Amino acid sequence: MKFLAITLIVHAPDPVTGIRKSTSERFREVIDNALLAEELGFDGFGVGERHERPFISSSPPVVLSHIAALTSRIRLFTAVTTLSLLDPVRAYEDYATLDHLSAGRLDLIIGKGNGTAQRELFHVTPEDQWDRNAESYELFRRIWRQDKVSASPRYRPELTDAEVWPRPLQQPIRVWHGSATSRESVDLAARYGDPLFSANVTHPIEPYAELVRHYRERWEHYGHDPARAVVGAGTAGYHAARTSQEAVAAYRPVFEGQLAFQKSLGLEPVFATLEDFVARSSALIGSPEQIVDKVHRYHERFGHSVLHLQADAGGLTPARHRASLELFQSEIAPVLRREIPDPPFPWTPVAAAPQLDLPSVPAPAPTDR
Repeated sequence: MKFLAITLIVHAPDPVTGIRKSTSERFREVIDNALLAEELGFDGFGVGERHERPFISSSPPVVLSHIAALTSRIRLFTAVTTLSLLDPVRAYEDYATLDHLSAGRLDLIIGKGNGTAQRELFHVTPEDQWDRNAESYELFRRIWRQDKVSASPRYRPELTDAEVWPRPLQQPIRVWHGSATSRESVDLAARYGDPLFSANVTHPIEPYAELVRHYRERWEHYGHDPARAVVGAGTAGYHAARTSQEAVAAYRPVFEGQLAFQKSLGLEPVFATLEDFVARSSALIGSPEQIVDKVHRYHERFGHSVLHLQADAGGLTPARHRASLELFQSEIAPVLRREIPDPPFPWTPVAAAPQLDLPSVPAPAPTDR
Protein backbone atom coordinates (compact mmCIF):
# COMPACT_ATOMS: atom_id res chain seq x y z
CA MET A 1 0.00 0.00 0.00
CA LYS A 2 1.13 3.56 -0.77
CA PHE A 3 0.45 6.62 1.39
CA LEU A 4 -0.13 10.25 0.46
CA ALA A 5 -0.35 13.39 2.55
CA ILE A 6 -2.82 15.85 1.05
CA THR A 7 -3.82 19.47 1.64
CA LEU A 8 -6.65 21.52 0.15
CA ILE A 9 -4.93 24.63 1.60
CA VAL A 10 -7.88 25.73 3.67
CA HIS A 11 -7.24 29.27 4.93
CA ALA A 12 -9.45 29.50 7.98
CA PRO A 13 -8.97 30.19 11.69
CA ASP A 14 -7.34 27.40 13.66
CA PRO A 15 -10.27 25.32 14.97
CA VAL A 16 -8.81 25.31 18.49
CA THR A 17 -7.10 28.69 18.94
CA GLY A 18 -9.27 30.74 16.56
CA ILE A 19 -6.14 32.37 15.09
CA ARG A 20 -5.83 32.60 11.33
CA LYS A 21 -2.34 32.67 9.85
CA SER A 22 -1.43 35.16 7.14
CA THR A 23 -1.58 33.96 3.55
CA SER A 24 2.20 33.80 3.36
CA GLU A 25 2.42 31.84 6.61
CA ARG A 26 -0.20 29.39 5.37
CA PHE A 27 1.73 28.73 2.14
CA ARG A 28 4.94 28.31 4.17
CA GLU A 29 3.12 25.74 6.30
CA VAL A 30 2.13 23.79 3.17
CA ILE A 31 5.75 23.71 1.99
CA ASP A 32 6.97 22.62 5.42
CA ASN A 33 4.37 19.84 5.49
CA ALA A 34 5.52 18.60 2.08
CA LEU A 35 9.13 18.50 3.28
CA LEU A 36 8.03 16.66 6.41
CA ALA A 37 6.10 14.13 4.32
CA GLU A 38 9.21 13.36 2.26
CA GLU A 39 11.39 13.22 5.38
CA LEU A 40 9.07 10.73 7.08
CA GLY A 41 8.76 8.46 4.05
CA PHE A 42 5.33 9.23 2.59
CA ASP A 43 4.97 8.14 -1.02
CA GLY A 44 3.17 11.22 -2.30
CA PHE A 45 2.07 14.77 -1.48
CA GLY A 46 -1.11 16.24 -2.93
CA VAL A 47 -2.37 19.80 -3.37
CA GLY A 48 -6.03 20.48 -4.06
CA GLU A 49 -7.55 23.05 -6.40
CA ARG A 50 -10.39 25.31 -5.31
CA HIS A 51 -11.33 28.81 -6.45
CA GLU A 52 -13.43 30.05 -3.54
CA ARG A 53 -13.34 30.75 0.19
CA PRO A 54 -11.97 29.47 2.50
CA PHE A 55 -9.36 27.92 0.16
CA ILE A 56 -6.21 29.49 -1.30
CA SER A 57 -5.40 26.51 -3.53
CA SER A 58 -6.25 28.20 -6.84
CA SER A 59 -2.83 27.47 -8.39
CA PRO A 60 -1.58 23.94 -7.65
CA PRO A 61 0.98 23.93 -10.52
CA VAL A 62 2.80 26.84 -8.86
CA VAL A 63 2.71 25.29 -5.39
CA LEU A 64 3.76 21.85 -6.63
CA SER A 65 6.59 23.33 -8.72
CA HIS A 66 7.99 24.96 -5.60
CA ILE A 67 7.71 21.67 -3.72
CA ALA A 68 9.37 19.86 -6.65
CA ALA A 69 12.40 22.14 -6.35
CA LEU A 70 12.80 21.29 -2.66
CA THR A 71 12.24 17.52 -2.81
CA SER A 72 13.68 14.62 -4.79
CA ARG A 73 11.70 11.45 -4.12
CA ILE A 74 8.09 12.02 -3.17
CA ARG A 75 5.46 11.90 -5.94
CA LEU A 76 3.41 15.04 -6.49
CA PHE A 77 -0.37 14.85 -6.84
CA THR A 78 -3.15 17.26 -7.75
CA ALA A 79 -6.20 16.72 -5.59
CA VAL A 80 -8.09 17.50 -7.75
CA THR A 81 -7.39 19.33 -11.00
CA THR A 82 -10.77 20.87 -11.82
CA LEU A 83 -10.80 20.30 -15.57
CA SER A 84 -14.43 21.42 -15.89
CA LEU A 85 -13.26 24.97 -15.09
CA LEU A 86 -10.00 25.03 -17.05
CA ASP A 87 -8.86 25.35 -20.63
CA PRO A 88 -7.38 21.87 -21.19
CA VAL A 89 -4.66 23.24 -23.48
CA ARG A 90 -3.41 25.69 -20.86
CA ALA A 91 -3.69 23.05 -18.13
CA TYR A 92 -1.67 20.64 -20.26
CA GLU A 93 1.11 23.22 -20.69
CA ASP A 94 1.32 23.85 -16.95
CA TYR A 95 1.43 20.21 -15.98
CA ALA A 96 3.77 19.06 -18.76
CA THR A 97 6.20 21.72 -17.55
CA LEU A 98 5.78 20.61 -13.93
CA ASP A 99 6.41 17.00 -14.96
CA HIS A 100 9.86 17.99 -16.28
CA LEU A 101 10.67 20.19 -13.28
CA SER A 102 9.81 17.32 -10.93
CA ALA A 103 11.85 14.74 -12.89
CA GLY A 104 8.73 12.77 -13.78
CA ARG A 105 7.11 12.64 -10.34
CA LEU A 106 3.68 14.04 -11.27
CA ASP A 107 0.32 12.27 -10.90
CA LEU A 108 -2.91 14.08 -11.77
CA ILE A 109 -6.20 13.49 -10.01
CA ILE A 110 -8.89 15.18 -12.11
CA GLY A 111 -12.52 15.96 -11.37
CA LYS A 112 -15.33 18.35 -12.10
CA GLY A 113 -14.86 20.13 -8.76
CA ASN A 114 -17.36 21.28 -6.15
CA GLY A 115 -18.62 24.67 -5.05
CA THR A 116 -21.09 27.18 -6.46
CA ALA A 117 -18.82 30.23 -6.18
CA GLN A 118 -15.98 28.77 -8.23
CA ARG A 119 -18.40 27.49 -10.85
CA GLU A 120 -19.91 30.97 -11.19
CA LEU A 121 -16.43 32.52 -11.32
CA PHE A 122 -15.72 30.55 -14.51
CA HIS A 123 -19.28 30.79 -15.92
CA VAL A 124 -19.84 27.04 -15.70
CA THR A 125 -23.35 25.76 -15.02
CA PRO A 126 -24.45 22.66 -13.09
CA GLU A 127 -25.98 21.38 -16.34
CA ASP A 128 -22.77 21.52 -18.38
CA GLN A 129 -20.14 20.82 -15.70
CA TRP A 130 -19.95 17.07 -16.29
CA ASP A 131 -19.83 17.51 -20.07
CA ARG A 132 -17.04 20.07 -19.69
CA ASN A 133 -15.07 17.72 -17.46
CA ALA A 134 -15.35 14.82 -19.92
CA GLU A 135 -14.59 16.94 -22.98
CA SER A 136 -11.60 18.62 -21.33
CA TYR A 137 -10.16 15.28 -20.23
CA GLU A 138 -10.60 13.70 -23.65
CA LEU A 139 -8.83 16.64 -25.30
CA PHE A 140 -6.22 16.73 -22.54
CA ARG A 141 -5.56 13.04 -23.10
CA ARG A 142 -5.13 13.47 -26.85
CA ILE A 143 -2.65 16.31 -26.37
CA TRP A 144 -0.52 14.12 -24.06
CA ARG A 145 -0.29 11.44 -26.74
CA GLN A 146 -0.34 13.16 -30.16
CA ASP A 147 2.14 15.55 -31.72
CA LYS A 148 -0.63 17.42 -33.57
CA VAL A 149 -4.27 17.67 -32.60
CA SER A 150 -7.32 18.74 -34.56
CA ALA A 151 -10.59 19.02 -32.65
CA SER A 152 -13.86 20.95 -32.58
CA PRO A 153 -14.78 21.02 -28.88
CA ARG A 154 -17.93 22.68 -27.57
CA TYR A 155 -16.34 24.60 -24.72
CA ARG A 156 -13.13 26.03 -26.16
CA PRO A 157 -11.92 27.26 -29.59
CA GLU A 158 -11.27 24.78 -32.38
CA LEU A 159 -7.83 23.23 -32.83
CA THR A 160 -6.33 22.55 -36.27
CA ASP A 161 -3.07 20.59 -36.38
CA ALA A 162 -2.23 22.25 -33.08
CA GLU A 163 1.16 21.56 -31.52
CA VAL A 164 1.29 22.04 -27.76
CA TRP A 165 4.63 22.16 -25.97
CA PRO A 166 6.48 20.92 -24.04
CA ARG A 167 5.84 17.21 -24.35
CA PRO A 168 5.65 15.65 -20.85
CA LEU A 169 8.61 13.70 -19.48
CA GLN A 170 6.39 10.77 -18.53
CA GLN A 171 4.78 9.06 -21.50
CA PRO A 172 2.06 9.38 -20.48
CA ILE A 173 1.50 11.05 -17.13
CA ARG A 174 -0.77 8.94 -14.93
CA VAL A 175 -4.26 10.39 -14.47
CA TRP A 176 -6.60 9.38 -11.63
CA HIS A 177 -10.27 10.33 -11.52
CA GLY A 178 -11.56 11.83 -8.29
CA SER A 179 -14.91 10.38 -7.23
CA ALA A 180 -17.20 11.78 -4.54
CA THR A 181 -20.89 11.44 -5.36
CA SER A 182 -21.51 10.71 -9.02
CA ARG A 183 -21.23 7.81 -11.41
CA GLU A 184 -20.08 10.06 -14.27
CA SER A 185 -16.51 10.35 -12.99
CA VAL A 186 -16.46 6.63 -12.19
CA ASP A 187 -17.56 5.70 -15.71
CA LEU A 188 -15.04 8.08 -17.30
CA ALA A 189 -12.21 6.45 -15.32
CA ALA A 190 -13.33 2.94 -16.23
CA ARG A 191 -13.79 3.80 -19.90
CA TYR A 192 -10.19 4.94 -20.30
CA GLY A 193 -8.65 2.33 -17.99
CA ASP A 194 -7.56 4.95 -15.43
CA PRO A 195 -7.28 4.57 -11.65
CA LEU A 196 -10.01 5.92 -9.37
CA PHE A 197 -9.56 7.98 -6.21
CA SER A 198 -12.54 7.92 -3.85
CA ALA A 199 -12.96 11.10 -1.80
CA ASN A 200 -14.31 9.04 1.13
CA VAL A 201 -14.33 11.97 3.56
CA THR A 202 -17.84 13.34 4.05
CA HIS A 203 -20.16 10.37 4.58
CA PRO A 204 -20.09 6.85 6.02
CA ILE A 205 -18.63 4.14 3.82
CA GLU A 206 -21.73 2.95 1.95
CA PRO A 207 -22.07 5.52 -0.90
CA TYR A 208 -18.33 5.40 -1.61
CA ALA A 209 -18.27 1.60 -1.60
CA GLU A 210 -21.16 1.60 -4.07
CA LEU A 211 -19.25 3.90 -6.45
CA VAL A 212 -16.13 1.72 -6.20
CA ARG A 213 -18.21 -1.37 -6.94
CA HIS A 214 -19.71 0.41 -9.98
CA TYR A 215 -16.21 1.39 -11.15
CA ARG A 216 -15.08 -2.24 -11.12
CA GLU A 217 -18.22 -3.33 -12.98
CA ARG A 218 -17.74 -0.66 -15.66
CA TRP A 219 -14.02 -1.47 -15.83
CA GLU A 220 -14.84 -5.03 -16.87
CA HIS A 221 -17.64 -3.81 -19.15
CA TYR A 222 -15.05 -1.81 -21.14
CA GLY A 223 -12.87 -4.91 -21.51
CA HIS A 224 -10.06 -4.15 -19.05
CA ASP A 225 -8.24 -6.74 -16.95
CA PRO A 226 -9.90 -6.73 -13.48
CA ALA A 227 -6.49 -7.20 -11.85
CA ARG A 228 -5.38 -3.82 -13.23
CA ALA A 229 -8.18 -1.76 -11.66
CA VAL A 230 -6.64 0.57 -9.05
CA VAL A 231 -8.47 2.46 -6.31
CA GLY A 232 -7.24 5.08 -3.86
CA ALA A 233 -9.22 6.37 -0.89
CA GLY A 234 -9.18 9.40 1.37
CA THR A 235 -9.63 9.74 5.11
CA ALA A 236 -11.75 12.29 6.98
CA GLY A 237 -9.14 12.92 9.68
CA TYR A 238 -6.10 11.38 11.31
CA HIS A 239 -4.51 11.29 14.73
CA ALA A 240 -2.68 8.37 16.29
CA ALA A 241 -1.40 7.99 19.83
CA ARG A 242 -0.25 5.10 21.99
CA THR A 243 -3.75 4.59 23.34
CA SER A 244 -7.18 5.30 21.89
CA GLN A 245 -8.07 7.37 24.96
CA GLU A 246 -5.08 9.66 24.40
CA ALA A 247 -5.82 10.01 20.67
CA VAL A 248 -9.51 10.83 21.17
CA ALA A 249 -8.82 13.30 23.97
CA ALA A 250 -6.27 15.18 21.85
CA TYR A 251 -8.57 15.26 18.82
CA ARG A 252 -11.73 16.35 20.67
CA PRO A 253 -11.04 20.12 20.61
CA VAL A 254 -10.12 19.82 16.91
CA PHE A 255 -13.41 18.11 16.11
CA GLU A 256 -15.44 20.57 18.17
CA GLY A 257 -13.76 23.50 16.43
CA GLN A 258 -14.41 22.00 13.01
CA LEU A 259 -18.03 21.35 13.97
CA ALA A 260 -18.50 24.98 14.99
CA PHE A 261 -16.91 26.14 11.72
CA GLN A 262 -19.27 23.96 9.67
CA LYS A 263 -22.27 25.35 11.52
CA SER A 264 -21.02 28.92 10.97
CA LEU A 265 -21.16 28.22 7.23
CA GLY A 266 -24.72 26.96 7.53
CA LEU A 267 -23.73 23.32 6.96
CA GLU A 268 -25.51 20.46 8.71
CA PRO A 269 -22.85 18.13 10.15
CA VAL A 270 -23.01 14.50 9.03
CA PHE A 271 -21.40 13.35 12.31
CA ALA A 272 -22.72 15.31 15.27
CA THR A 273 -20.37 13.86 17.91
CA LEU A 274 -16.72 12.86 17.99
CA GLU A 275 -17.68 9.34 18.99
CA ASP A 276 -19.88 8.99 15.92
CA PHE A 277 -17.16 10.53 13.75
CA VAL A 278 -14.58 8.02 15.00
CA ALA A 279 -16.95 5.07 14.64
CA ARG A 280 -18.70 5.70 11.31
CA SER A 281 -16.50 8.03 9.26
CA SER A 282 -13.25 7.18 7.50
CA ALA A 283 -11.28 9.13 10.12
CA LEU A 284 -8.31 7.24 11.55
CA ILE A 285 -8.22 8.27 15.20
CA GLY A 286 -6.92 5.88 17.83
CA SER A 287 -4.05 3.55 18.64
CA PRO A 288 -1.89 2.05 15.86
CA GLU A 289 -3.70 -1.28 16.21
CA GLN A 290 -7.12 0.36 15.87
CA ILE A 291 -6.04 2.30 12.79
CA VAL A 292 -4.61 -0.78 11.07
CA ASP A 293 -7.86 -2.62 11.78
CA LYS A 294 -9.98 0.21 10.36
CA VAL A 295 -7.95 0.49 7.18
CA HIS A 296 -8.39 -3.25 6.68
CA ARG A 297 -12.16 -2.93 7.15
CA TYR A 298 -12.29 -0.25 4.48
CA HIS A 299 -10.00 -2.30 2.25
CA GLU A 300 -12.49 -5.17 2.38
CA ARG A 301 -15.06 -2.85 0.76
CA PHE A 302 -12.82 -0.81 -1.57
CA GLY A 303 -9.87 -3.06 -2.40
CA HIS A 304 -7.81 0.14 -2.40
CA SER A 305 -4.01 0.21 -2.60
CA VAL A 306 -3.41 3.95 -1.99
CA LEU A 307 -4.52 5.91 1.08
CA HIS A 308 -4.31 9.60 1.84
CA LEU A 309 -4.01 11.36 5.19
CA GLN A 310 -4.48 15.05 5.92
CA ALA A 311 -1.13 16.83 5.65
CA ASP A 312 -2.25 19.74 7.85
CA ALA A 313 -2.15 19.77 11.64
CA GLY A 314 -5.69 21.14 11.53
CA GLY A 315 -5.79 22.28 15.15
CA LEU A 316 -3.24 19.88 16.64
CA THR A 317 -0.01 21.43 17.86
CA PRO A 318 2.90 21.05 15.41
CA ALA A 319 4.71 18.75 17.85
CA ARG A 320 1.68 16.51 18.34
CA HIS A 321 0.99 16.44 14.60
CA ARG A 322 4.58 15.44 13.82
CA ALA A 323 4.57 12.76 16.53
CA SER A 324 1.35 11.35 15.11
CA LEU A 325 2.79 11.17 11.58
CA GLU A 326 5.99 9.61 12.92
CA LEU A 327 3.90 6.98 14.68
CA PHE A 328 2.07 6.29 11.43
CA GLN A 329 5.31 5.69 9.56
CA SER A 330 6.98 3.65 12.33
CA GLU A 331 4.13 1.38 13.44
CA ILE A 332 1.13 1.67 11.10
CA ALA A 333 2.49 2.02 7.56
CA PRO A 334 4.89 -0.98 7.79
CA VAL A 335 2.02 -3.30 8.72
CA LEU A 336 -0.24 -2.00 5.96
CA ARG A 337 2.56 -2.08 3.38
CA ARG A 338 3.18 -5.70 4.25
CA GLU A 339 -0.47 -6.79 4.29
CA ILE A 340 -2.03 -4.74 1.44
CA PRO A 341 -0.52 -4.82 -2.09
CA ASP A 342 0.86 -1.79 -3.91
CA PRO A 343 -0.70 -0.50 -7.14
CA PRO A 344 0.49 -2.52 -10.17
CA PHE A 345 2.52 0.29 -11.73
CA PRO A 346 5.88 2.04 -11.12
CA TRP A 347 6.07 4.72 -8.46
CA THR A 348 9.66 5.95 -8.77
CA PRO A 349 10.65 9.12 -10.66
CA VAL A 350 11.21 8.73 -14.39
CA ALA A 351 14.54 10.57 -14.21
CA ALA A 352 16.98 11.61 -11.54
CA ALA A 353 16.08 14.91 -9.92
CA PRO A 354 17.74 17.78 -11.80
CA GLN A 355 20.75 19.34 -10.15
CA LEU A 356 21.05 23.09 -10.52
CA ASP A 357 24.52 24.29 -11.56
CA LEU A 358 24.70 27.43 -9.46
CA PRO A 359 27.67 29.79 -9.69
CA SER A 360 29.86 29.86 -6.66
CA VAL A 361 29.67 32.99 -4.56
CA PRO A 362 32.96 34.25 -3.11
CA ALA A 363 33.07 34.73 0.62
CA PRO A 364 32.88 38.38 1.68
CA ALA A 365 36.15 40.06 2.53
CA PRO A 366 36.77 40.54 6.25
CA THR A 367 36.08 44.02 7.52
CA ASP A 368 37.49 45.91 10.48
CA ARG A 369 34.99 46.82 13.17
